[in-house]
Amino acid sequence: MRHAHRQCQAISKDLRSADRAESYDRPVKRSGVADLPLHGGRVPPWLAVRMVTLGTAIAESVIYHYGRSALLARLSDPFWFQALGSVMGMDWHSSGITTSVMGALKKGLNPRSHELGVFICGGRGRQSRHTPQELREVAQRESLDGDALVRTSRLTARIDNNAVADGFQIYLHSFVLTADGEWAVVQQGLNEDSRLARRYHWHSATVRDFTADPHTAIVGQHAGTIMNLVDRQARPAQDALLTIARDDPSRTLTEVRRLRMPAHHDVRRDDVNEKRLGAVLALAHERDLRDFASLLLLEHLGPRTLQSLALVAEVVHGTPTRFEDPARFAFAHGGKDGHPFPVPLKIYDESIAVLRRALDAAKLGRSDKLDGMSRLDSFVRGIEQRLGPEADVAATIARERQMSRSLGGRTVFDDRDRAATRPRRGQLNLFPR
Repeated sequence: MRHAHRQCQAISKDLRSADRAESYDRPVKRSGVADLPLHGGRVPPWLAVRMVTLGTAIAESVIYHYGRSALLARLSDPFWFQALGSVMGMDWHSSGITTSVMGALKKGLNPRSHELGVFICGGRGRQSRHTPQELREVAQRESLDGDALVRTSRLTARIDNNAVADGFQIYLHSFVLTADGEWAVVQQGLNEDSRLARRYHWHSATVRDFTADPHTAIVGQHAGTIMNLVDRQARPAQDALLTIARDDPSRTLTEVRRLRMPAHHDVRRDDVNEKRLGAVLALAHERDLRDFASLLLLEHLGPRTLQSLALVAEVVHGTPTRFEDPARFAFAHGGKDGHPFPVPLKIYDESIAVLRRALDAAKLGRSDKLDGMSRLDSFVRGIEQRLGPEADVAATIARERQMSRSLGGRTVFDDRDRAATRPRRGQLNLFPR
């Protein structure tokens, strides 16, 4: 036992001083492409309220440790965005992640915008049409240029809807703004023929010219040749148009990064980095590691909660390369569709409670618990580097499903079953569920 604790302490000590070469301190400058299959249905109320609470706590943690600009940089990274939706219990690869994550963040962050300095405007459908008014109201309160922000909002929407002729029509437009005037845009388009969605990411820190590779990311399935008049290779076409407008924009180059999401709904071995997941599972199931992790967090926690918190901690503190397998983060709180397993409500609520207690304590000057999340992330990476266990993905999913009922596991299909057995008006239900 003592030897195990010394090993744990060595891992923790090594990583406290580790050089995080890839951090989010600098703006993310990437473009990406990923499959986003369309899924019907809606987010059930029992999950929606938890997504608001957890999403807000994660955003607040990022702001606390790294600042508002870092939160916008993360939202501009399609990999991190997908991982965030997965850890919040959404279908890990579907288009619904975009709508539900941005909706949850808007509902949770806007009431505290005066405190956090982050405002989310717009949304899906009708909400997107309110973006100009919402931006002007924020600009007036924060002494920003409202007309310039509205122009930026309209430009990003028109470029993605018109200048990028990829067959996708924008139906969601979310504009994230800080009190300092920095902004990020997350919007999504629909291709009715292919039944696919494409998500577009923008970040003001990387945009120097709206007509020369302005995106941080374009996320969607490759569907043949695309006419993109804001691509740097479209310069001849731009010149012809701009000669008429007597405007000559400068060029900016951005890094190209592709995220290709699979078409299948379930989580498979190839979707997950087994070594990284293995380190999280080792933390949860090996007694010595589990005891030391609880000590780092200053919380008396069960193994399954530690598994979830380790993945939440990585979303807050992880570097860009850690999010190349977003499916791994679904092993925190499952998915509403039952993939990789039903949402364990007892664990979800305990994860929220631990993170909320840490944030509340930090406000009072006691940051030890919140710092414990950072130490937990470093500790898991130490396990990964030192021990290198690999997860058996199929066996892990089977084990999670086996104990799902004891953890309050729930899916949208359970809701349908309950609705089917609900008594009709005037009918007595002798066997309520």
